[in-house]
Amino acid sequence: MRAEQIRNFVIISHVDHGKSTLADRFLELTKTISPEKMRAQFLDTMDLEQERGITIKLQPVRMESKFADCRYILNLIDTPGHVDFSYEVSRSLAAVEGAVLLVDASKGIQAQTVANLDLAQQQNLIIIPVVNKIDLPQARIDETVEEIGDLLKINKNKVLKISAKFGTNVEQVLGAVIKNIPAPPRENLEKPFRALIFDSKYDSYKGVIAYVRIVDGEIETETKIKLLATQARGEIKELGVFKPEFSPWNKLSAGEIGYIATGIKEPGEIRVGDTIVNQKVEKIDIHPLPGYKEAKPMVFASLFPENPDDFDLLKDSLSKLRLNDPSLVFEPETKECLGRGFRCGFLGTLHTEITSERIHREFGLDLVISAPSVVFKVIDQKNRERFNSRIYNHTLANQGSRAEREVLIYSASDWPDVLEIKRVEEPWVSLEIITPTKYMGRVLEVLESLQGHYVKTQYFGPEKVILIYELSLREIIVNLYDKIKSATQGYASMNYKILGFRPGDLVKMEILIAGKKEEAFSRIVSRERVYQKGKSLIRKLKETLPSQQFSVALQAAVNGKIIARETIKAKRKDVIAPLYGGDYTRKRKLLEKQKKGKRALKARGEVKIPPKVFLEVFRG
Repeated sequence: MRAEQIRNFVIISHVDHGKSTLADRFLELTKTISPEKMRAQFLDTMDLEQERGITIKLQPVRMESKFADCRYILNLIDTPGHVDFSYEVSRSLAAVEGAVLLVDASKGIQAQTVANLDLAQQQNLIIIPVVNKIDLPQARIDETVEEIGDLLKINKNKVLKISAKFGTNVEQVLGAVIKNIPAPPRENLEKPFRALIFDSKYDSYKGVIAYVRIVDGEIETETKIKLLATQARGEIKELGVFKPEFSPWNKLSAGEIGYIATGIKEPGEIRVGDTIVNQKVEKIDIHPLPGYKEAKPMVFASLFPENPDDFDLLKDSLSKLRLNDPSLVFEPETKECLGRGFRCGFLGTLHTEITSERIHREFGLDLVISAPSVVFKVIDQKNRERFNSRIYNHTLANQGSRAEREVLIYSASDWPDVLEIKRVEEPWVSLEIITPTKYMGRVLEVLESLQGHYVKTQYFGPEKVILIYELSLREIIVNLYDKIKSATQGYASMNYKILGFRPGDLVKMEILIAGKKEEAFSRIVSRERVYQKGKSLIRKLKETLPSQQFSVALQAAVNGKIIARETIKAKRKDVIAPLYGGDYTRKRKLLEKQKKGKRALKARGEVKIPPKVFLEVFRG
């Protein structure tokens, strides 16, 4: 296949605007998938994606289509739309020349639409604007077209109008992809082989399988390869294209998207963004391809195996997941009450939840998960540095001989004693919320309940408004997205950018279950709202923890002072039910025996917390 007949593109949009449905229509029109095998959201291959109705992982697929009596290869990468998975989008954009910008006609442009468009424009991609769901009764087609035209500064006649659900005008989108998106440069075929890794996965037989965009030259099976960043070496066991399942191929050439089974069995030797070259041309000065800006985690949670013997399995699971999700970072940590585990950095709370679910489903591990937290900076009274971390590279606040040491705290369990703290800082963000004007009042009510600062209001078209707030990232990770969606019946959307660290008045809130401190539930909260947070968390625990044979006290404490309490009543069993009369002393003996047993159990205070409780509390 000549390079001029190849088109590489992605579909980008806000979450739930119909990306996967449009991809389904592409698969049907190009006859990539036979009708008997076709199902809804075909490229969403994970069970979690099917259950939640969202795309979590990027998924490439190779299609073939005829246009003007010429056959074309269309390499599509379907991408997620949620803000927590924006790193998946950025990696996909570096492997293509164009993007289909999809907008829901009933909701119009939303926050992640703008954010993903910015990423695509930074890569200088050709943008094909498309309005979807024109079949809906509530569709605002003309208003949405006008919004897109104003956003892209283009003639509104260039915006395509489709219904991905019913296939209306979808052929026009494929035609626009072929006509408008440029082909890969033809001259690259004559250059030494170079390929960019944009994703990867682990196979126990073939080793690490790298998802690649062939930038220069060509490659065949059994070729010996080298990775420029890690200097890892391997031999290609198999290469091929995505149909969307792995389909072996004899050769991949410049401009194509496919996979390479590297034969490398060590997951840490393959990195997303690395460049693969042919070992035969080692002596030639080959420069690595531009990689990806490394994702910087801002939400942290600690993962511990419920069974301490599963620590090595958890380590192996995280290493293999990181191949498939390079935005996940982790390092070992040990806690006296929880044992050995890993402190993990995530891009958001949904990212955290999805990762823990994948570990449970794909590797069969039950986890103890600490409450999600952001990274805090603590300067102690003696300006001492308590520990360092590989996860987050920090700098000194004031350079010089009297510089203050910034200590980074990733979880409540590492919080120092209150008497040792001189100052605390936490990350703040600039939050942008796009909402219809009729819901503006409800959104403001949600935002006013947070400890933030109003910045400004911008009007976006005739019926939309952009609210800009500055607030703590700590406030965002606790279900703010769901609250805003609920207040606006799903029409509002949000995006945020990190501003930096600002001073905060924060304390550590500890949770005691049956008198025993449970560090996994401890949280760092604002001193002003500590009572409200304590009561809320204790109530949630009361709803989710199963009853025991004895009454269980649930307490929230700050600096040794109890600020909230609830009690889970003991299970009741009628031990005298089998008795049909007789002397009452027989019944009393049974009741006393039961009472004595409950006291003994309560004295031991052993409460086993099921893994699902951690997830329920984590979700809030």
